[in-house]
Amino acid sequence: MSDVEIGRSKRARAAYSFDDVSLVPSRRTRDDALVSLDWKIDAYSFNHPIIAAPMDSVVSPSSAKTFAAAGGLAILNLEGVWTRYEDPTGVLNDIAALDSKGATAKLQEIYAKPIQPELIAARIQEMRASGITVAGALSPQRTAQFAKQVVDAGVDIFVIRGTTVSAEHVSNGGEALNLKEFIYQLDVPVIVGGCATYTAALHLMRTGAAGVLVGFGGGAAHTTLDVLGVRVPMASAVADVAAARRDYLDESGGRYVHVIADGGLGTSGDIVKAIACGADAVMLGSILARADEAPGKGWHWGQEAFHEELPRGTKVEVGRAGSLKTILHGPSTSADGTTNVVGALRRAMATTGYSDLKEFQRVEVVVAPYDAN
Repeated sequence: MSDVEIGRSKRARAAYSFDDVSLVPSRRTRDDALVSLDWKIDAYSFNHPIIAAPMDSVVSPSSAKTFAAAGGLAILNLEGVWTRYEDPTGVLNDIAALDSKGATAKLQEIYAKPIQPELIAARIQEMRASGITVAGALSPQRTAQFAKQVVDAGVDIFVIRGTTVSAEHVSNGGEALNLKEFIYQLDVPVIVGGCATYTAALHLMRTGAAGVLVGFGGGAAHTTLDVLGVRVPMASAVADVAAARRDYLDESGGRYVHVIADGGLGTSGDIVKAIACGADAVMLGSILARADEAPGKGWHWGQEAFHEELPRGTKVEVGRAGSLKTILHGPSTSADGTTNVVGALRRAMATTGYSDLKEFQRVEVVVAPYDAN
């Protein structure tokens, strides 16, 4: 890919977001009924490749059960209100009622309450009792501290999710988490991220991760570009990490690591393009925060919004779009790509003639920047 000259001393690589690309139908089409959306990671199978993001506005132990019944995987935030408060109902009501102007300071105050290890175990056991695949997420900073409680409680899939996660973190404030050693010691599959480049992804894959998150997540609610100057053009990032997956497959003698797009997925069209660029699955936040069952009550926020020193996110109003079943499987009464997202993915695959997700990653994609004007 050709570089762009910013100035005499600096060059940059051209990169593309999902808005910059689109699919091209092939010579073949097929019936929707002939399309399979099945996705499997490690020993766990799902009816579609959509994952509910570990955000307090999206997933509760109760909504995780509902999401699982709709065929997907929901991940509980094990550093959120569910593990800080015995009954977070009142706290969630308070957050929903917050005035946007002072919301950040209040969120910092709410999330200053210490995480209670016994609540981590209780929430995981609550989900396990409902018979679903149990997935929980911790940040890299707290993984070593609470990993034993998470695994002992019976989690099926362990997620390590941060804004940026590397296999080579440098620290002078204590021993950094050794991802490779940590993952090797666990008996459960680990999904880790985010990352945005070929090299970073390849290093994460070499740690033994079952899946790698691409992107920073929380695209609708974070201000990382404004605060840190950091942004991920997701189409290019997913394609780069998919290349790392291919090369690691050869390097490891056949070990397949799943690529999961996490961020910049505001519509069903974005989901379609993420798979087309090489993702095996997608992690959704704002789309699912609009569900009637979502604990955010029409509001959406992420981990970055209550960082104690440097918040990089806000509480945003997303509204309500209907039940979780409607958002995932329809029927849709709007044409904005925010409901029946599973049906939209199935229809896009049928329209372009592909029968399964892996095959669909080969669909032709063109650069066609969208101009709202």
